[in-house]
Amino acid sequence: MTEQYTPSAVEKLWYTWWEASDIFTTDSSSSKTQFAMILPPPSVTGALHIGHGLTTAIQDTIVRWRRMSGYNVLWVPGMDHAGIATQVVVVEKKLIRENNVTRHDIGRERFVSESVDILCFLPCF
Repeated sequence: MTEQYTPSAVEKLWYTWWEASDIFTTDSSSSKTQFAMILPPPSVTGALHIGHGLTTAIQDTIVRWRRMSGYNVLWVPGMDHAGIATQVVVVEKKLIRENNVTRHDIGRERFVSESVDILCFLPCF
């Protein structure tokens, strides 16, 4: 066993197995009741926080329970979850209010950096 977790080694093997097992599809000919849920990606900054882990854990529980209850389940990774709204409402308004600048004024690299600083301190619900 390795001393530390190496995502690239572990996840590549799992992802190959998931694809081979048709985890990302449902059986369209199934008579079972359909159940689908979207797994949102991290925020626009890519910075993960405890809220992402909590959301994923809750969704994982719901999906497993539905599968065990006989549903034809599809859990779709990667759909947007209002990242643009968060960007506008939280980050851009804060930049304008506190520094009188827009994202266009400071450029993408600094904007992403500012976003990480702001969003990592928001409470998670």
